[in-house]
Amino acid sequence: MDPESSFELIQRAQSGDSAALERLLERYRPRLQRWASGRLPRYARDMTDTDDLVQEALIGTIRNFKAFEQREEWALQAYLRRAVTNRIRDELRKVQSRPRREEMPEGAVATDLSPLQAAVGRETFEQYEKALEALGEVEREAVIARVELGSSYEEIAALLDKPSADAARMTVTRALAKLAQMMSKP
Repeated sequence: MDPESSFELIQRAQSGDSAALERLLERYRPRLQRWASGRLPRYARDMTDTDDLVQEALIGTIRNFKAFEQREEWALQAYLRRAVTNRIRDELRKVQSRPRREEMPEGAVATDLSPLQAAVGRETFEQYEKALEALGEVEREAVIARVELGSSYEEIAALLDKPSADAARMTVTRALAKLAQMMSKP
């Protein structure tokens, strides 16, 4: 087995190897930051930064890391993504429970989306999330790895246990086509 594979690093980290744990964090932090970017609404960013949420999720995961069960190669990535999603939801609950006070400067011009634009964007995002959940696990991970995390086809091939970057590219292409077809249905 590759000593730098996520599976091996997880096993070593769970046995107390701090260098393996640090390597895992170095590997997954940028992916999670790219994935989380834009998921925290602008109004909530004044209170905290997306990178801070990712860091908090990683710290929380490290505390419970020995209990993590590695079932598939991409299980840690999915587990960390869920942890970040939960942190974002917690932050949104905190921000929404506080009254917001903003003063409007004189001569200010609206730069935000209109309510219609925001609704159409939200609806499209909800369609995407629903279609993504309906995909098979390998297809879903392929789409998330490529579109949301910006992973290379070589990384996706390793993640999905594909024989080559071209095989990963084909998997991503087919998954995206299936996703688009599902999103176009009313």
